[in-house]
Amino acid sequence: MKKKSFETILYSTAGVVAMALILIAFNVITGSVKQRVDLTREKAYTLSAGTRAILRKLDAPVKIRFYCTQSEDATPETVYLKSYAKQVEDLLSEYKQAAGGKLKVEKYDPRPDSDAEDSARLDGVEGEALANGEKFYLGLAVSLGLDEKQAIPFLDPNRERLLEYDLSRAISRVATPDKPVVGVMSPLPVFGMPANPMMMQMGQGGQEPWALITELKNDFNVRQVGMDVDKIDHDIKVLVVIHPRNIYDRAQYAIDQFVLRGGKLIAFLDPLPLVDTREQNQMLGGIPNTGSSMDKLLKAWGISFDTGKVVADMNFKMQLGGRNGQPQDAPAFLSVTPEGINTDDIVTSQIDNIWLPFAGAFTGTPAAGLKETVLLKSTRESQLVDGFMANLGGENIIKDFKPSGIEYALAIRLAGKFKTAFPNGPPEDRKEVDKKTGGKVAEPAQPADSLKESGQDGAVILVGDADMVFDRFALRQIQSPFGNMAMAMNGNLNFAQNAVEQFAGDNNLIGVRSRATQNRPFTLVKKLEAAAEENYRSKIKELEESLADTKRQLNELQQKKEKGQRFILSPEQQAAWDGFQKRQAEVNIKLKEERKKLRRDIDSLETRLRWFNIAAMPLAVSLLGITLAVYKRKLTAAK
Repeated sequence: MKKKSFETILYSTAGVVAMALILIAFNVITGSVKQRVDLTREKAYTLSAGTRAILRKLDAPVKIRFYCTQSEDATPETVYLKSYAKQVEDLLSEYKQAAGGKLKVEKYDPRPDSDAEDSARLDGVEGEALANGEKFYLGLAVSLGLDEKQAIPFLDPNRERLLEYDLSRAISRVATPDKPVVGVMSPLPVFGMPANPMMMQMGQGGQEPWALITELKNDFNVRQVGMDVDKIDHDIKVLVVIHPRNIYDRAQYAIDQFVLRGGKLIAFLDPLPLVDTREQNQMLGGIPNTGSSMDKLLKAWGISFDTGKVVADMNFKMQLGGRNGQPQDAPAFLSVTPEGINTDDIVTSQIDNIWLPFAGAFTGTPAAGLKETVLLKSTRESQLVDGFMANLGGENIIKDFKPSGIEYALAIRLAGKFKTAFPNGPPEDRKEVDKKTGGKVAEPAQPADSLKESGQDGAVILVGDADMVFDRFALRQIQSPFGNMAMAMNGNLNFAQNAVEQFAGDNNLIGVRSRATQNRPFTLVKKLEAAAEENYRSKIKELEESLADTKRQLNELQQKKEKGQRFILSPEQQAAWDGFQKRQAEVNIKLKEERKKLRRDIDSLETRLRWFNIAAMPLAVSLLGITLAVYKRKLTAAK
């Protein structure tokens, strides 16, 4: 018996020692191999095809000098930053491996008063001041030869999901140093506004540029273009137009000639501009301003855009804060999921969610010579609704909602040979003439050499909403240990940047940037909710119509009182009055009950899905464990 116990102990010890040796050998072997296993759904930590393409295009060696403080201080900030620095270092190792000898990485520890610190300053890498007053360096410089250099002064952990894009962009910039010129035309303060003296006295600063402008400046030379121009500069490669409210005909002519000579246009139009209300019309209580379009250009291209209608979609509806802070369905405030996103186009292929508040639809057939590509669209569970009514609340839309069965185009690209919208040459815009001449009769326009048709294929992207690129609808502000952190709520800015990049820059950067934001909206939940609402909508509408009819009859009865009969009703009138009031009360009760049933069904659906998400994995693991235990017991019993 003792001998058997001794053998058991011996074999167990030998087994543990053997297992330990195997694990040590495995770690030693695998530790020398720089390879990560990425288990995220969107492969956020695997080099994208765009990055690999950029690295393959390198025709000369690129050097990356990585500066990271290696102090022994163990404050929460330094521990956090060192952990992030390790992620950066691992990513640089993957870059080096993918570049095939065309990329060299050097690591420096810029201690105070050291040569490494001097090198960091010369490279434009700055130390971040910590709470204890010391500086922590975490940045890098990318160089090609002696002339071209791009620095990332501080690798902010808040931009972790954009780390690959920032690195790939820096490499791409040193490989192709000349930045294309991008013009931006808008009546809105997209470039920011300085503080006026009154604001300064109140302790308020100026308005910062929109995040879109800030991001574009990292990649391009961005130039502001006035709304009253009659010519677009020839060195502008891409023109971005945001909410061209009340655009002059001569400005449309300038855009027309810009497109005909080969310039690329991206226009964000809007039938119900919320950002315009916020920026320009606060004194009027938030009344929406008029929509924006470029009617003459669109007509020449065969496209229509109704500035009085917005798209409502029961599958893409969002929930907004309603009365008393309660969530309220907003079918015209769209959260477009992959069902409405063109996954085959490079601009939208890696974007999974876009917010479009009160977007318009593009209809019509493109003019001869032009090809239309739909980038964003609604589902068939959608319809066009009046913009003013949509702004009053989602209940008005849901009550009378009737699916059109049409997939409305929310963003399109036109490509091909464009023809001018001004065959008679530059127009004399009455508003602009009066502005310049003070109302006097102006001299007739002199003949000009106007282009009538583009000499080569051109391209234009039209988007039915301008609010989507406003910070409020694209970014979420979050407090972090390093100040305010702007986190993308959706793919809105990625969409805009991708469109500009496609027209002006390296297409390979599009695939890298689009990986930064990945949302997983509950599309199934929204479809089930839409189906449930469809079942109740007809009943609720019938009851509401009955209630309205009862109120109308009560009003008619009130008007039929005889002259001088102010308070007293005849017996017949009193009986009818009591009957109508009883019917009104019954209808109100039924209406409330139907709405409660609808809310109950939706809540029940959400509860079932929540329990499924919580319990599914533990239940699966438990069943697997029980199955293995039963199987093992059977094997033991067989012996």
